[in-house]
Amino acid sequence: MSKRRLRYSVAMSLDGYIADKDGGYDWITMDPAVDFAAFTGKIDTLIMGRHTYELIAGQESGMGFEEMETIVVSTTLAQAEHPAVTIVARGVETFVTDLKAQAGKDIWLFGGGVLFRSLLEVGLVDRVEVGVIPVLLGQGIALLPGLEGTAKLRLHSMEEWPTSGIVLLKYDVDNASQAS
Repeated sequence: MSKRRLRYSVAMSLDGYIADKDGGYDWITMDPAVDFAAFTGKIDTLIMGRHTYELIAGQESGMGFEEMETIVVSTTLAQAEHPAVTIVARGVETFVTDLKAQAGKDIWLFGGGVLFRSLLEVGLVDRVEVGVIPVLLGQGIALLPGLEGTAKLRLHSMEEWPTSGIVLLKYDVDNASQAS
C-alpha cells in the first residue's frame, strides 16, 4: 500500500491570494469542466484551520464534505461543541504524522495559509496543488504567509481550462530540502 499524502490543494488569484481581504472567495471561478468528483474520490480526510472551518460550517450544504473525516486545528474551539469533527489543539505535527501513517486515501489540507506554512516547514506536506484563477485581488490572505527558509518543489503536472482561464499546477514537495 502506498503512503497517504498530505495535499495542499487551493484556489489562488494570479497575484497570490487564497481569499480576499475579508476572507471571501466569491471571485473563484467554478469551471464545469473541472472534474471535482475525481479529485475528491482520492481524498478521505480534510484538515483545516479554525477560520476555514467556521467559513464552511456556515454553508448550508457543508460543501459536500460530510462523508470525509474532518480535522480542525484550533486552540479555541471545544470538541464537545463540534462533535462532527476532530479538534486538534496541541501536538499537530505528531497528529498529522500519525494520520499519514494510517491506511486510507490522501489527506486534503483545505485552506489556511498559516496551517499550510507550519506543516510545510516541518516536512509534512507532500504535494502543493494550486488552481490559478485569472483575477487580480491586490490584497487579501496570502497563499503562504511568512515562510521561514525555502521549500523546493518539483512540477508533477499541469492542466488548463481555456474557457475559464484556470490553470492547475501540481508540485511535489522535495522534503529533502525542506524549509527549516
